[in-house]
Amino acid sequence: MTQPIKNLDEQGWVANAAVREELLDASNATIEEAVELADPMVLRGLIYQLTGDPQIAATTIVMGSSTGFTGGMEPTPEAEALIRRKAAEFLKSYRDRGAGELGIGPMDRLPQSMTLTMGKDIEPDSYDLWLEELALNPWSRGLEWSREPSERVRDFSVTIIGAGMGGLNAAIQLKRAGIPFSVIEKNEGVGGTWHENRYPGARVDTPSRLYTHVFSADYSYPYSFCPWTENQKYFDWVADTFDVRGDITFKTEVRSLVWDEADSMWDITVDGPDGVRTLRSNAVITAVGFLNRPDLPDIPGVERFNGPSWHTARWPAEFDPTGKRVAVIGTGCTGYQMVPELALEAEHVTVFQRTPQWLFPVPGYRSPIPPQVTWLDRNLPYHTNFMRLRVAGGFSAGFGPIAQIDPDFHDEHAVSEINKGARDNCIAFLKEKLGDDEDLIETMTPEHPVLSARPVIVDSEYSFLDTIQRDNVTLVVDGIRGITEAGVETENGEVHEVDAIVYATGFKATEYLFPMSITGRDGMTVEKLWSETGAQGYVGAMIPGCPNLWTLYGPNSNGGLLVPAFQEMETYYALKCIERLVLDDKRSIDVKDDAYRQYNEMIDERNQNMAWSDPRARNYYWTKFGRSATQNPLTPLEMWNFLREPNFAHLDVR
Repeated sequence: MTQPIKNLDEQGWVANAAVREELLDASNATIEEAVELADPMVLRGLIYQLTGDPQIAATTIVMGSSTGFTGGMEPTPEAEALIRRKAAEFLKSYRDRGAGELGIGPMDRLPQSMTLTMGKDIEPDSYDLWLEELALNPWSRGLEWSREPSERVRDFSVTIIGAGMGGLNAAIQLKRAGIPFSVIEKNEGVGGTWHENRYPGARVDTPSRLYTHVFSADYSYPYSFCPWTENQKYFDWVADTFDVRGDITFKTEVRSLVWDEADSMWDITVDGPDGVRTLRSNAVITAVGFLNRPDLPDIPGVERFNGPSWHTARWPAEFDPTGKRVAVIGTGCTGYQMVPELALEAEHVTVFQRTPQWLFPVPGYRSPIPPQVTWLDRNLPYHTNFMRLRVAGGFSAGFGPIAQIDPDFHDEHAVSEINKGARDNCIAFLKEKLGDDEDLIETMTPEHPVLSARPVIVDSEYSFLDTIQRDNVTLVVDGIRGITEAGVETENGEVHEVDAIVYATGFKATEYLFPMSITGRDGMTVEKLWSETGAQGYVGAMIPGCPNLWTLYGPNSNGGLLVPAFQEMETYYALKCIERLVLDDKRSIDVKDDAYRQYNEMIDERNQNMAWSDPRARNYYWTKFGRSATQNPLTPLEMWNFLREPNFAHLDVR
């Protein structure tokens, strides 16, 4: 990867890279070949930023032809040819000048350059959000002390629970701010969900260029959507590069948190190789996620099966599917990812589907990034930054509008015109793949509108739809009566004999912080607080009666911002609260009950206007209390504003 970015100086941001020897050795043909495979919208904004060329700024764009969340504006063929020619000329000139340090150019040019890449005007009040996503400043989501902290900061300790994406970021940001911390991790390694989910086909459904922390925007991912192996490599790289692995206690699980009002400290009971012990700290940041506790189905006879069975999050490394008959129960995102890969190796796969899901085809979802594009990552300064911006703009813009209910739009299958357009694209993909098989098309068409349940991103060339047409795959839609010694029995009495059963049945998604017990101020327990509402949080990060406790990816943090950004911003929010405690010599900070209630009432009201409120969907979003504990209906800017500056009028600081 290239070197980090320097601080802002009078000329702007500077790529502090050593001389790019690879570029110095590149021929004109190598440069032209790489530029030909680049995203022209990325080149449009980046080359304009570096050159100020008015011809690039004047290029015309039109609505692109790609489908799904990442579609957007594209240059006309004439404009694209000009952009690529200008980019090749720039790279050749940069090579011939020595391919050394290069400034980003005038900062007042950036808004237009970002607009040229995103293909839409950037509203002035959202400029700072997108500038953060551009990641020119790797520490834009880190704490900058408003004044020099007192010696007290050395005595203020934070315990982080979890060493996945959110926990590692919290550790690095606390370390950078000079705040003492420790991390407790239940697994034997970092990575969180990617340490646990290692089933065939496991990969991200967020573009990998966004599945990095802002401080790692230059990290070179080999896939647009990386498999679990590459995600694990990234988190290991983060832990080692920023030297926080030594601050993590592994194979240790937090059992309980108890607030000590007299000392303004948390007593943290943990269980690990050294047995049960109690730690103390001024503050706690939970980074345990919500898709981490397997949800095994209550099917009669599970214990009767003679062969091996397991949940996908507990995939046994020694299992070889070759020559085996495998049953897969469940067809959410995990099942739809796993079955196509499993079918390539197993003798036979029998898939038990209760509810079909909407599939969004993405070209190259399973394929490596072309080497010419990763070459540009290494040799075209700021290419990784503008690629990140391009993907962030397209991916974020696609989600919210498709899910928003238009009360004036009337269609039993869709919630708005744009939602219907997304559904039409999905139906077209079904028909493209399944041809004239009307029965199978009907079987694979969900009743619920698009985005009322989690959508599934799939490869446009090879996906679940191709797999269920293979000779060695059987799709079963009859209900399951029970498990027998030999396999799975359906309601029609048929027993599907198999050698192994895999449960792709998801997680206890709405049971946040489970199984920890948390006792806050005045003996209040989180379990009791949530007993009549289900899991709730203030800005997804605070719980009333739990001073100095922040949750990353907490209740209603799914949506609004993409997952990495949400966790970074919640960490930043926690750091700003800690800053207030340290600088003002205070002991505790807690969200006021009224602010907590009002925030959740607003979230609940807004969620009723989103596609996922449709009762036909079977999803993990909703609780028995009639509200969603997971979904966030706000726009990225709205959520970012909540987290960028804490509203201390909503907080009780003592």
